[in-house]
Amino acid sequence: MTTMERGPGQQSGPPVAPAVELVDITKRFPGVVANDHVNFRVMPGEVHAICGENGAGKSTLMKILYGMQRPDEGEIRVGGSAVVFKTPKDAIAAGIGMVHQHFMLADNLTVLENVILGAEPTTGPRIDFKRAYDDIARLGRVYGLDVDPNEPVEELEVGERQRVEIIKVLYRGARILILDEPTAALVPQEVDELFANLRDLKANGTTVIFISHKLDEVLAIADRITVIRQGRTIDTVDAAGVTARQLAELMVGSQLPTPETRESTVTDTVAVSVRNLTVIGENERPVVRDVSFDVRKGEVVGIAGVEGNGQAELIEALLGLRDAAGGSILLGGDDITTWPTRKRREHGVGYIPEDRHRRGMLLSSPLWENAMLGRQGVPPFVKGGGAKAVEMLDLKGARSETEQIVRDFDVKTPNLDVAAHALSGGNQQKFIVGREMSADDLAFLIAAHPTRGVDVGAQAAVWDHLRRARHDGLAVLLVSADLDELIGLSDTLYVIYRGALCAQLDPANVTPADLGAYMTGANLAGDAGGAS
Repeated sequence: MTTMERGPGQQSGPPVAPAVELVDITKRFPGVVANDHVNFRVMPGEVHAICGENGAGKSTLMKILYGMQRPDEGEIRVGGSAVVFKTPKDAIAAGIGMVHQHFMLADNLTVLENVILGAEPTTGPRIDFKRAYDDIARLGRVYGLDVDPNEPVEELEVGERQRVEIIKVLYRGARILILDEPTAALVPQEVDELFANLRDLKANGTTVIFISHKLDEVLAIADRITVIRQGRTIDTVDAAGVTARQLAELMVGSQLPTPETRESTVTDTVAVSVRNLTVIGENERPVVRDVSFDVRKGEVVGIAGVEGNGQAELIEALLGLRDAAGGSILLGGDDITTWPTRKRREHGVGYIPEDRHRRGMLLSSPLWENAMLGRQGVPPFVKGGGAKAVEMLDLKGARSETEQIVRDFDVKTPNLDVAAHALSGGNQQKFIVGREMSADDLAFLIAAHPTRGVDVGAQAAVWDHLRRARHDGLAVLLVSADLDELIGLSDTLYVIYRGALCAQLDPANVTPADLGAYMTGANLAGDAGGAS
């Protein structure tokens, strides 16, 4: 294998060494080969995307490059020289930085304090805050990353937090930047800002490795794209010469899915009625303000909003995880405003959580135990019922129900006793969706970011299940940062801004750009996109 070639846009002159090269990287886990002789090459100053299904081996490959895991076989080269990374500290010393999908910032610290944490500049025995401030401000100017070093992180929007994460790795000297699903929580305007930042980084010589499931965004920002499937390198293509459909076929062997749902199944029967709901947060301030809406049988009601505008607290109030300070929640004809969470769940409220690891699964427990979560007090998981239900576990019933979830929702697993953490992200998500949608008495489903962080195959499967349940009369509340998903699946679409529903939009007419403008408050005085 040659290790020298022309860099992006290089017309003449001697060939240059790749910024990063992974040669025949192999990584095995018990029963699984995560990476099977993967070859991957990134040239200096290019934006290089990695695409593949969940479980394809992308995350493992990047963990190896960032020193979080050691390969069983193969070699890492940086600037043409072989290196061995035992820890992320070694990778950082070699000029590699990583911005994770879930930001690693301390909300109670300022931007400056977060950036220098663990790499504090000193003058004598003291931290040199002035030098740190000047360095951060300089990085912001050079790379177009506009942040105030003195701003508390808790007051920043999602896009601003991401800029802080990028500055944090640049501050540590990163010349090669790994971005893991960087647009997952961004509205279109913030995506545009991020891409402008990445172009500035590229213009200043920074090499970017961009991991994403959003193929249209990959095509918009990447110079080249490497597709990985089942742990192996499938192909590396120029972004200018490939379509999203062709990429999807390389990834999963099928066409790019679409969430489009235009046939109406909405009935006149109200399944859930929320009236004047108010929730108080920290500092005795309302985080949900006088919210009212209905969800009918056969209807998907979408909620769009920039993260941190009250949608998480709204969901928690609907589930009984937060107390309502005012207003009411009716499920069918029952006022459930003060019901505990378990009672709501046992009366037909399903929940697909936005964070499958924190709220959706017991990662160290087997699948059949995870199938019981939220339904552990009712058949088929227990024999009989009552106060001693936990003592009457029906193991045969639990395993039978788990087998049906695995079969009906196409969950790839070697057996029912495997720990949940052993499944790929997409299969974990399909299992949670299956668990929640398999309840016989399901009347109302809260789906929070149901396809976040999954590949196009799992995404299509989740969309199909939601469409089928909607057709069968299920009432669904959909909260998502994927605007195409919201527009495509919703029958009614609301925007939440600073805790209040500020607009009701027609999904048949609104565009992602219009929706993003409402989400950031830019369109609140206008009437674009079918607002009412």
